[in-house]
Amino acid sequence: MNNSTATTATSLLVLGGGTAGTMIANKVRKQLPEWSVTVVDKDDVHDYQPGYLFIPFGMNEPEQIRKTKRPFFADGVNLVMGEIDVVDPEAQKVTLEDGRVLGYDYLVIATGTTPRPDQTEGMLGPEWHQSVTEFYTYDGAIATRAALEKFTGGRLVVHITELPFKCPVAPLEFTFLADDYFTKKGIRDQVEIVFVTPLDGAFTKPVASRELGYKIDEKKITLEPDFMIESVDQEAKVIRSYDEREVAYDLLVTVPLNMGADFVARSGLGDELNYVPVDKHTFRSTAHDNIFALGDASNIPTSKAGSVAHFSVDVFMDNLKQLAAGEEMTHSFDGHANCFVESGHGKALLLDFNYDTEPLTGTFPLPKVGPMQLLKESRANHLGKLAFRHIYWNALLPGRPLGLKADMSMAGKNTE
Repeated sequence: MNNSTATTATSLLVLGGGTAGTMIANKVRKQLPEWSVTVVDKDDVHDYQPGYLFIPFGMNEPEQIRKTKRPFFADGVNLVMGEIDVVDPEAQKVTLEDGRVLGYDYLVIATGTTPRPDQTEGMLGPEWHQSVTEFYTYDGAIATRAALEKFTGGRLVVHITELPFKCPVAPLEFTFLADDYFTKKGIRDQVEIVFVTPLDGAFTKPVASRELGYKIDEKKITLEPDFMIESVDQEAKVIRSYDEREVAYDLLVTVPLNMGADFVARSGLGDELNYVPVDKHTFRSTAHDNIFALGDASNIPTSKAGSVAHFSVDVFMDNLKQLAAGEEMTHSFDGHANCFVESGHGKALLLDFNYDTEPLTGTFPLPKVGPMQLLKESRANHLGKLAFRHIYWNALLPGRPLGLKADMSMAGKNTE
């Protein structure tokens, strides 16, 4: 590895200019200004991805969630546009598809995760983004809005292909918002809503699953658990599982299989889903000491969500500064995640958990004061989620401190 000298700056190469990649680049420029920082991404488009959920219901407009990337990078960050072909860890270089080669001292893979409908038989076809659609992409969210506007009754199936996938609560949120949407349109009694999941309950965490399962029952939503999809039959309008069950639909809103970037596989850096195996506390590659993976690109066993990217970047920066000083990394990420869960009718729940602690009831971020309620519906939680779009564009991406510690706090939580 090249050492920083008076004439050669230490080089950090960040693959991916999304949430994690942007925050890392900006924080390194501010905290290690002597370093050279380059970010590679395929285009100059940055989407506020939590906003995808709201577009189908008219709660966000497309122009509110899409901006150009360049203004969000600090001065001195070199932004390179191009598709990544392959990483050569031994030579410490990255080759782009157009033949350009970029070297590095430290590499951060932050290329996220992507829906892959092509991995499920029959999912892609003439009805894709029509009667079979999704809301995990910009185009998909707009297509789903059009599909809901035309939907006058019948069976809406909200379906999850397989874990892990981005923002694990989003399919439930979509289901609850659909209940609200059809109620306001006056046709809820003409719509059957079915939630189909490979899990044995509503969510991955048992405590939260019980609370969210109660909400499913309350809203008269049918739960179809333990469903491992084999194929979609667009002509017959059914999805089929490996154990030969069938679920019919009039409108299918699916969460396709999520996978990491293909270059990760080509470079021999990923698992079977192209996620980079890393130490779950430091994000360092288990195979290469100068390669890290953050955000949705890694295989850490917690939610693929913006809050995780936020908290993990803070831990990563503390460790990177130690590495820059020739020291060992001593900071450890605890798996902290917090997620708002829209429950419809202007309310939301809030989950706060980590690797070892399930979501608990209580108040957040301050004991007794809150103002957010954990695992309980409130108007404040809903307003908090809506307000976060402004915080994201104006504070989180630029790398400004938000006042939330990376480690999960037990303050205000009910442990009995």
